[in-house]
Amino acid sequence: MGLSRVGLFEHIRRDVRLDPSLSQRALAKKYGGHRRTVKQAIASAVPPLRKVPRRQFRILDPAVGWIDAMLREDLKAPRKQKHTVQRIVKRLAEEHDFDQASYSSVRNYVRERRPEIAAEAKEGSRHLEGMVPQAHLPGGEAEVDFVDVWVRVAGEAVKCHLFTLRLSCSGKAVHRMFASQAQESFLEGHAEAFRVLGGVPTRHIRYDNLKPAVRRVCTGRSRVESERWTLFRSHYGFDAFYCMPGKDGAHEKGGVEQEGGRFRRAHLVPVPDVASLEELNARLTTIDEAEDERMLRGKLTTVGFNFRIEQDELAPLPAEDFECGITLTPKIERTSRITVRQCYYSVPARFIGQRVRVLLRGDELLVFNKRELVARHPRLTLRGGCRDVLFHQPGRGGHRNPRGRGRRPGPRAGGRQGRSSALGRGERRTGAVAAPTTGRSARGPAPTAVDGPL
Repeated sequence: MGLSRVGLFEHIRRDVRLDPSLSQRALAKKYGGHRRTVKQAIASAVPPLRKVPRRQFRILDPAVGWIDAMLREDLKAPRKQKHTVQRIVKRLAEEHDFDQASYSSVRNYVRERRPEIAAEAKEGSRHLEGMVPQAHLPGGEAEVDFVDVWVRVAGEAVKCHLFTLRLSCSGKAVHRMFASQAQESFLEGHAEAFRVLGGVPTRHIRYDNLKPAVRRVCTGRSRVESERWTLFRSHYGFDAFYCMPGKDGAHEKGGVEQEGGRFRRAHLVPVPDVASLEELNARLTTIDEAEDERMLRGKLTTVGFNFRIEQDELAPLPAEDFECGITLTPKIERTSRITVRQCYYSVPARFIGQRVRVLLRGDELLVFNKRELVARHPRLTLRGGCRDVLFHQPGRGGHRNPRGRGRRPGPRAGGRQGRSSALGRGERRTGAVAAPTTGRSARGPAPTAVDGPL
């Protein structure tokens, strides 16, 4: 069995060490090698690398410059309109009258040369692609984002929006599902997250340039915020950090970007089938509590353990709650409906023609007559959507008296002094709520009012 070069060098060096009088010629004759090999072994125990022979001339050499120029053109070309090897071979033949090289020779050269040219082009801007790992102090920062999620609500597939607020240090996240990304949902998500966490981040919360918060994007990181969002921030006492637009800004809040997708894949597959969003949010609350036992990559302790340390560093909550809903005063139409954000909701018919106070929240709409709650509806998001309640419609028992007691109104119901009757002023003025004309005069007694749910 022949010796390896390392073994050969070891034997030569051993012989020289035992008998320094041995000449290089004698050692070369003993081991059947060249005197140059003996000289190398005496100089160093590490054999030198073998020299790879390189051809002096390649058949492709005359076309190397042309091929490189084509590959450099591809750097600025559209992704789907770059040179293939076949196209390069054809251009060499047509434009430069060069057809001596085979297809495989051009293919092998392009495979090696294309990434080298791309690296050379990026040499001047390589510093722009660097990444610095983020470090966050406990209780200082958080990140917020929305994620689109499909949910089957009451048997119907609906596109909903998952609100996520994630503490940057511990990784503790709060998730809530909303029917829209309206400002009311945005504020309610924050208020609910702060309540669950038991405090507010002391430094800032990172956002992209979403419409519920930003009215206009200015130069750099300057933003024109909506007044209601500014009022909300002032109430809870935290600052907003707005990321740069585009892909670069997504890396500035990569924690919540990854969290939204991970949570959707882990807990919302297959598509959830629930009766209402309230039921789904109750389920999400249970999931958030269970995820306290999860360990993040690179961490030695759980999310819940780290959060208990971070919770003590959060700023306290304000003494008073913030009403996240917006107040509107629409007028009730003759159809016993009100129009709110291009959607229609039914209201008891006795208020036709009047203006009512509406509190629009993220997932529901409340209708008040002074301080009395007269209707409650889930919030609609589809333009032109309609939500009707049977007992709100004219002639369906919705015309109750102001005291809420159903009774048979007398002849004074249509008179000037019938203000305590079941019909409101608007109803008497428009005549939208009238008794059936079959078998009686239109001015005859109205049918008996029936109490119904709001």
